Amino acid sequence: MNYIEFRNKMYPLACFNINQVYAWHPGFNRNNFIKWTAKGLIIRLRQGFYTFPEYKGKSDYQYYFANRMYNPSYISLHTALAFYGIIPETVVQITSITSLKTAAFSSPFGDYSYKTVKDDLMFGYDLKPMDDGRVFAFATPEKALLDLLYIYPFYNTEKDIEDLRLDEDFLNEELKEDILLGYLSRFRNKALEQRIGKLFDIYRL
Repeated sequence: MNYIEFRNKMYPLACFNINQVYAWHPGFNRNNFIKWTAKGLIIRLRQGFYTFPEYKGKSDYQYYFANRMYNPSYISLHTALAFYGIIPETVVQITSITSLKTAAFSSPFGDYSYKTVKDDLMFGYDLKPMDDGRVFAFATPEKALLDLLYIYPFYNTEKDIEDLRLDEDFLNEELKEDILLGYLSRFRNKALEQRIGKLFDIYRL
């Protein structure tokens, strides 16, 4: 099998793993991954996962790959909060929530970090559409904020929460309090409830 045949089969997947390759072509020569990566014909995203260099310039693929490389997962925490303008920092690392073990990967598309929650906390995300019809899982603002205060319990005092420099206009005008409280009840976590109570006091929500 030559590269052109391989590309024609795998390119539409955007992100593929070695198991998909072997399922299609059981006799595939594993050395091709090394050879084609060295030539720049494919890009290694993490162990066992690859894409093609043409996807590097395509919008939103860094998010799509975050979902595909470690599944199930959805983008949340600092990445989602920065995307919505809730925190002022520009976030370089793409942060996600997963029910798998905590993990981190570096790739030509960026650095990826995954934080673990229980299966029953894998909710509160939308499937955002991409230009080519694909979708990626991305936390709602309400869930991203809850995930942050749940995963990082050191945001525990009013000063700690103030130091996040959350956007007051967003919290007062766009944050959906009913959704936030509905999500909060599903955590069944008293410490998180106290942190949200402090957030409400600070921003008079």
